[in-house]
Amino acid sequence: MLKFFKIIAILEGISYLVLFSNMLFVKHNNPELYHQLLFPIGMAHGLLFISYIVLTIMMKYELNWPAKKFFIIGIASVLPFGTFYIEKKYL
Repeated sequence: MLKFFKIIAILEGISYLVLFSNMLFVKHNNPELYHQLLFPIGMAHGLLFISYIVLTIMMKYELNWPAKKFFIIGIASVLPFGTFYIEKKYL
């Protein structure tokens, strides 16, 4: 289960960065391409984000994480590069 959680954490972090790069770079250079990419990238990121949060809750009970560790790992999903840091330091 921990290996699957690590994979989801990495994929969630990548999707977050791809979503940001789409918003920052593609939007101003090619607005039509931006709108074509927004839904699939946003949908993938949303599903990965929800999976990350659900797996974080499951892993808290499975591995008896203290509240502080659970909070830090959960908050990392909203910070750019947060899931990469968590994967290296806490997992």
